[in-house]
Amino acid sequence: QVQLEESGGGLVQPGGSLRLSCAASGSIFSINGMGWYRQAPGNQRELVATITTGGSTNYADSVKGRFTISRDNAKNLVYLQMNSLKPEDTAVYYCKLEHSRYFPWGTSRYENWGQGTQVTVSS
Repeated sequence: QVQLEESGGGLVQPGGSLRLSCAASGSIFSINGMGWYRQAPGNQRELVATITTGGSTNYADSVKGRFTISRDNAKNLVYLQMNSLKPEDTAVYYCKLEHSRYFPWGTSRYENWGQGTQVTVSS
């Protein structure tokens, strides 16, 4: 089994900052990438940012220039530094792990999700 433990959420005023962390452990094969997604009440879960093992990043347009994703490959950690937070950033933030197991006959791909951490931006 794979465990993803998120931390760092909370209540912050508009314009403030938070740093989310996600630690992956357990039966992890070859990691392809990790990322952060969020879901606000009444909305679908949406991509926030992803990062590959090689360090390539991808961000939602709504967070570009404000959020930064980073990884510690050796420790299977991923971080999300969130600056200049806005009320519309309020959501439950989920960590996602994508990994693969390679066999001579093919590849098995896996994805695992954390339980989420609440981020609330309000004055």
